[in-house]
Amino acid sequence: MEEPYDCVVVGAGPAGLTAATYLARYRRRIVVIDAGQSRARWIPVSHNCPGFPFGVGGRELLGHFRAQAEQYGVPFVAESVSAVEKRGDGFEVRTSGSSVRARLVLCAAGITDRLPVATGIEEAIASGTLRLCAVCDGYEARDESIGVYAPVSEGLAHASFLRTFSGSVAVLSPDDGSPSADDRSRAEAMGVALYAGVQSLRFSTDGCEAEAAGGRVHRFDTIYPVLGCTPGTRALSGLKVKTDAAGKLVVDSSMETSLPGLFAAGDVVTGLNQISVAVGHAAVAATAIHHRLPLNFRSTVSHAS
Repeated sequence: MEEPYDCVVVGAGPAGLTAATYLARYRRRIVVIDAGQSRARWIPVSHNCPGFPFGVGGRELLGHFRAQAEQYGVPFVAESVSAVEKRGDGFEVRTSGSSVRARLVLCAAGITDRLPVATGIEEAIASGTLRLCAVCDGYEARDESIGVYAPVSEGLAHASFLRTFSGSVAVLSPDDGSPSADDRSRAEAMGVALYAGVQSLRFSTDGCEAEAAGGRVHRFDTIYPVLGCTPGTRALSGLKVKTDAAGKLVVDSSMETSLPGLFAAGDVVTGLNQISVAVGHAAVAATAIHHRLPLNFRSTVSHAS
């Protein structure tokens, strides 16, 4: 039987690709399995990614990360992981077309944002009329007319943060019920408009129109949906792994989950969804993985006198 990999990295976003580079430089035998769905690919231009003062697109950034890993011979499998199963002292990682064995696994499968039902979503994200991360690009939306599409409670919390960047922020709730007096009071105290019963969103390169109950239409420069996310943990469903209330993986200071040998990094882990955070996770996880594996001393090289 083929010798197991030292580690299988699941996911090729910033976390997975950084970990792969570290592990390859630690001279570990690894493979990256990825279906090409990294959340970072949606980024039109990021201006808060360290090292890119003039901004960088998500696909360009992923290309840099991947090129760096490939420089050290990291192999990639372009498939979706269907299951990760415990096998003795290690793991078996299954895809639709094959399976591999590994001593350790790093899950860097990220999250999938839940988006509103509307046409032209990809074009809206590319043009900035639909934005997915206020931490990333709230600064770029400063002084714009901003709508937060979310249930009232979550929307008000997000709107409070966005008031840092704009004096024109509204919560667009798809809920049919009338907001409570407490919610209206909170909104008024923050200077945030509150529209309930929003029935549809229509995007164009010029902005977004939100149609509320009674047919009234409100126009915004950009919309932030706050509808939650789906963590990329489906392949781990057969394992007993601790998650938080949102379904994200809980890890220790070494980025190891509650299941020994299974590590995690990036957005799939509890915490702030940021590229810089994912890179830090990956560095910690890869180094902990290296120390967990059997020693791999390099052979002595004799030098002619």
